[in-house]
Amino acid sequence: MSLSPPRPRHRSRAGRRLSAVATAVVCALTTGTVLAAAAPAVALVPGHGADDTAPHVTSPRVQAEIRDDEVAALGQEHAEEHARMRAAIRGIGDYPQTTRTNRLKALTDSQTTTNAGFDPTVFGAFNEYFPSPDFGDHIALLPTGKVLLFSFERIETNPEKEPAPTQTTGKENAGRAFLWDPAKGSGPDAFKKVTPPVVDMPDGLNEPRPAPFFCSGHSFLPNGMLGVFGGNLGGNGGTGAKLSLVFDPWTETWTRNPDMSVGRWYPSVVTGADGRQLIMSGQSELGWGTPTPVVERFPAKGYPVPTLKSEIPKNTPVDRFKADAPFSLDYPHLFSLNDGNIYGFGRQANEQWKFDPVAESRSDLAARPDGRKRNYGSAVMLPGGVYGPDSALVLGGDRDNPSTLRFSNGSWTAEKSRAFGRTQDDTILLPDGKLMTVNGAYDIRDYGNGPYNPNADLKYRQIELRDAQGNWKLGPVQRLPRGYHSNAVVLPDGRVMVTGDELQQLANNPDIDGTVSGVPGTTGPINMNGTIEIYEPAYLHQGNRPSLDRAPTTPVGFDKKFLVTTSTPERAAKAVLLAPTTSTHSVNTSQRHVELRISSRAGNRLELQAPPDAKAAPPGWYMLFLLNDQGVPSVAQWVQLSSSA
Repeated sequence: MSLSPPRPRHRSRAGRRLSAVATAVVCALTTGTVLAAAAPAVALVPGHGADDTAPHVTSPRVQAEIRDDEVAALGQEHAEEHARMRAAIRGIGDYPQTTRTNRLKALTDSQTTTNAGFDPTVFGAFNEYFPSPDFGDHIALLPTGKVLLFSFERIETNPEKEPAPTQTTGKENAGRAFLWDPAKGSGPDAFKKVTPPVVDMPDGLNEPRPAPFFCSGHSFLPNGMLGVFGGNLGGNGGTGAKLSLVFDPWTETWTRNPDMSVGRWYPSVVTGADGRQLIMSGQSELGWGTPTPVVERFPAKGYPVPTLKSEIPKNTPVDRFKADAPFSLDYPHLFSLNDGNIYGFGRQANEQWKFDPVAESRSDLAARPDGRKRNYGSAVMLPGGVYGPDSALVLGGDRDNPSTLRFSNGSWTAEKSRAFGRTQDDTILLPDGKLMTVNGAYDIRDYGNGPYNPNADLKYRQIELRDAQGNWKLGPVQRLPRGYHSNAVVLPDGRVMVTGDELQQLANNPDIDGTVSGVPGTTGPINMNGTIEIYEPAYLHQGNRPSLDRAPTTPVGFDKKFLVTTSTPERAAKAVLLAPTTSTHSVNTSQRHVELRISSRAGNRLELQAPPDAKAAPPGWYMLFLLNDQGVPSVAQWVQLSSSA
């Protein structure tokens, strides 16, 4: 059967679908959506900067709602906010298939034309694009090499309306999840449905459905399992669910644990040096505008941290961390740096804190010197050699400001800026230690031409690459614009998977009502309304890569030496660990780049030395790459770091 729920013919319960569009716009306004200058709708090429002086486009349907009395009383910007809200509430007509088909063709053609000017050996290349059964609003690369994608059952196919069931209560507010196996390619049989637990949410409707865990937070446990916390209870602008779930990559099943003490919608989760997860922020069970300061920990003290594949946390609760985290905005960036502390970089400039997991305390950090609020945008821990990361780069979330700021040793310094400001972007660490930014938009559901207008400025499709000296350069364009709910992940073979942004995937679907069969885990045809695009970094176009033939299959202890084999020892100049990505809403707390010492060589065997302690690299599963002297990586092997090895 189709994954798409039937559209309601009437509103049987007050507030069940009380204008999902209007509420989404209200949420966007609440988080600070203000009109400002946008860059021109042309691709940027190397050597040319962005022109951010062009006025932002207001869509005709929003322009029609602007009232002169509100302009006089409130000012142009505030009046336009009210106009956007009225336009969303009023709704629009259908979105024809011909428009979707023509859009996708235009995007494909412009990608081909634009990217012809980029040398793959310098800039890399986008080479694959194929359908997926899930939007991929949440993503996790599992230590099996498969990718977990999860989101929600859509309530709309019209990309000019809100597709997510934020305001929906009852059975239509449901989650869904799929696995993609890159080894099986891109057909329907490469995906497997892994439905989350069926739950009866505390909404008074007694309508069990797959757990609505979209807009949750997540990070990895030391045994490779994924902890997922929070979700959407429905209504009141986004009401936090208390869900606590674990996905087991080894059995490909979900487990539900006892609920958290507070609801969380848009929380952040980070794994510390002790292997326990700290859960912060998120809108509470009272609805939008009530971010909780309560910090919780999983597993609770007194419960063991799972390190083995067989150790599935069942009936495992969270407990209360002694210190609070009073972030006023949700989805803060959380990082476990190599001093063992958790650093919380809030979206407000003055909400920057350090959390000591041992003392369970919070202390102030210097305010971010830009003094500006940053919306959903990227941040990343920078490579720190063999001792792990000691600094982080905050660089996204401000559409008017391309600056990047580095936090290190308690202070902030300005790094080289990107070409233009963008929100909803994803910045990822590559095996060679360089950074790549992909995805982005002008704002939430706004790609440069007004909210809920899928037409995007071409520049937001253009990637940016940062070298070891901190210099940024613009690269090729991806096919689809991807902003809100977009994601990217480095695969074990060094390629980059790009997905997410359900609005754009619906706007450019070649057959929105078409279904396919043959997806494991399903009993009938299924909609393939999502998409995946594959980018090949420049290092995959720069000659032969090293070979990593064997690595330990048992856990490796910290600071211990271990052997790997390679049939190309002459190409093995460096060895690195790259932590797998799990991310959503531009928040990625897990990715980490740690260099390993090569302590000796003997024929086709290399002796490597693990990171010195769990502060340098928290216990868990990592991709091990060998790199040649030009930074070309091998295909990775998975290794597990364990404090008890």
